[in-house]
Order: sequence, then C-alpha cells, then structure tokens
Amino acid sequence: MTLNIIRPQQSWIGVQLGCTTRWGGVGQPPYENFNLGLGAGEELQTVLHNRRLLRAFLPSDPCWLKQVHGCKVVDADDVSLFTEGQQPPEADACVTSSPGNVLAILTADCLPVVLADLDGQVLGAAHAGWRGLAGGVLEQTLSALQNKCPQAKGWQAWIGPGIGAQSFQVGEDVRTAFQGQGAEEPGMFVRDPADAQKWLADLAALAVWRLKRMGVERVENSGLCTVRDQDNRFFSYRRDRQTGRMATLAWLAS
Repeated sequence: MTLNIIRPQQSWIGVQLGCTTRWGGVGQPPYENFNLGLGAGEELQTVLHNRRLLRAFLPSDPCWLKQVHGCKVVDADDVSLFTEGQQPPEADACVTSSPGNVLAILTADCLPVVLADLDGQVLGAAHAGWRGLAGGVLEQTLSALQNKCPQAKGWQAWIGPGIGAQSFQVGEDVRTAFQGQGAEEPGMFVRDPADAQKWLADLAALAVWRLKRMGVERVENSGLCTVRDQDNRFFSYRRDRQTGRMATLAWLAS
C-alpha cells in the first residue's frame, strides 16, 4: 500500500505531520476509498480496515476525537482519555508533549490546523470549521500548548486542505460571527455574485489572520480546496454531502 499524504512545504524540527487523501485504502462509492471517519455512514468494518492500514505508517494508535464543532481541547498525554475500547473524548483539539503520541483530526471541508513550538517540544492539532474558528478553538489550542511549554521560543502552524473561498457560500450569520475577528479585513467576506444575499468566505485566510494575531510567527496555508481540487484528492461534504473523512496526523519525533 502507498499512503498518499499532503505535507507542509517546509519540514518542522522534531515534528512529523500531514493529511491523508481519499485514495489508498478500500471502500465503495461514495466513500472510495480511504475513508477514516466512523461517523460518515460507511460500513464499520471498512473504516476499521482503513484505520488498520493507516496504523502501519504510524508510531502509535492515533488519539481519535469525537468532534462536535466546538472549542474544547484535551491533553492527549492523559492516557485515561484514550483507553482502548472506550468512547473517544468529545473535543475538537488535542495537545501533546510526548514523542510518538499521534494526534488526529478528521475533516471533509473544515480546516485541520497543526500547531507546534519552533523546537518541536509540544504539539497541537485542531478541527476548525467556521463555528470552532469563530468560537476560539485555535486560541484555546495555543493556550494549552503555552501551558505545557511556557519556555517556547516561538510558534508555527500549518493549515491543511479545506474548503476554498470560491466554494464556501455562507449567510449573514457566519459573517456576523466573525465581526471584530477578521470579518472586516479585505477579502475575508465577498458578496456572492450569484446571490446578493450570500457571502463567499475565506476560511483559511480567517485562520491565518487569527493565528498571526495570536503571535504565531510562522504560518503556512496549504491553499488546497477540498471542493475544487483538480485531482479529486479530497472528500468534501459541501460538494457530495454523503462522503468520507481525511485524517490530519501529527506527532513529535522520538
């Protein structure tokens, strides 16, 4: 098996990270063929098989979360939260300072965001849809990392594949949620030429703006759109409705 992974352009000291694509495993339409999300509607055994295939490339079992579009952050170093056989913790971000502890975020249009200090001592991963982003999931994740590593010299972030600005049509409620939090910046929200009552929102640019405001010095935006990718590498809920999930995975090197 060849694992197709989207990675940052620049390597990070002491950190391995990347996002899977929809190719490389098993599955039937519309999930073909590397769906890793248990809640996407695909047969359980198929998803578990794909997760076993993925596990062969990782140093440990991923710390899967029950994502709810919120802002809660859990500490993946608390082994009681990730005991085999129990339900995953309900949260949208996790952090670790333990080498080989694999953080995992599932997405199919929402942004996966990975954060780490510049020396690779602590690591975090967040699921940032518009609700979580507006609610402060990135701020909460960075705060948890700062608590674990107060001596950090600086911070870096990677924004993985997510819905692009030309595909993310939203209503006034979404723009209102970002008032005072980037909505006023040029290009963040543009009137949809096809519907004057709607906006086209640049979710990744909003995330970059927030990360910079938080003091994250190095921010790399993959710029990859899950909806319009020319090679059809990504699952997209907005495009297909019934679809699978990619996993963004990150861990500290030993």
